[in-house]
Amino acid sequence: MKSITIADVAKQSNVSKSTVSQYLNQRYQYMGEETKLRIENAIEELGYRPNIVARSLKQKSTTTIGVIVANILHAFSTQVIRAIEDVCHEHDFHTIVCNADDDPEKEKNYIEMLHAKQVDGLIIFPTGGNTALFKRMKKSQYPLVIMDRLLEDLAFPAVILDNEAAASLAVDHFVDRGYRSIGIMTTSITRNITPRVDRIKGYKKALEKHGIPVKDDYIRSLDLQHFEAALEEMLSLQAPPRALLAGNDLALMEILKFIKKKSLRIPEDVALIGIDDVSFASFYNPALTAVSQPAFKMGEKAAELLMKKIQDENGAIDEEVHRFEPELIERDSC
Repeated sequence: MKSITIADVAKQSNVSKSTVSQYLNQRYQYMGEETKLRIENAIEELGYRPNIVARSLKQKSTTTIGVIVANILHAFSTQVIRAIEDVCHEHDFHTIVCNADDDPEKEKNYIEMLHAKQVDGLIIFPTGGNTALFKRMKKSQYPLVIMDRLLEDLAFPAVILDNEAAASLAVDHFVDRGYRSIGIMTTSITRNITPRVDRIKGYKKALEKHGIPVKDDYIRSLDLQHFEAALEEMLSLQAPPRALLAGNDLALMEILKFIKKKSLRIPEDVALIGIDDVSFASFYNPALTAVSQPAFKMGEKAAELLMKKIQDENGAIDEEVHRFEPELIERDSC
């Protein structure tokens, strides 16, 4: 089949190619309604579709950004993606989402692939690897916003929760409810993942603030497949914790699976608070107390920062870390 071009549309609607181009780019200021209607009808009759590649070469923009999440299984990640997509849609930008599975090599491949596709910028939840690659992007001033996690010794615009405050809110609530033997479980901190490390720091600081000794036996950061054994060991201690803080939604689900398997009662046998307000928290029995992240606001902020950088190449580079405040949602698990 012959490819339909702007020239064909111009001929069919009896206007110039530049007029068709103005119509396609929604520049209607000096275009009459009759002309617009003729072009619209010609496009419909001919089945014309703009050549996106050619347009991107001419405009030096693909109107597309990439989003690379460390682990798309996190409820927080999917909420942030939705907010990013909403902002991009308002700016007539498209979004390509990639899941790195907490694998630096996979993250590297996605960054290189998206560069090859000439996306205009990236929002990345870093896996904790690829320092050299991020340094190159920093040097080239490539439009990049860091989400949820920070990169050591590299200043990029970043959007992140105040993670120490999140853990502190949970510990404070436990203490207010009379608990003093409080444990924390989170996923692995092997690659110094910011939220996990900072939440443990916040947990320790909050205990010290309340005059409660920090016990190493009450702190676990490990891969999900090891959670059951770690919980078995922790809750079998001579003096086990009476309350547990789940460092993220994946940790929470592993703890809930263990509690169900062992027929434990919440909060009678063990009180529980999770960081991340999972979708089922309000109707779980008992309803789960949670520390909530403003995921949509954080996603919107990340997208707005990236749009500003893309659309204002000569503007000052905002390298600020934008920290958002958590909120405790009281329910029945504590």
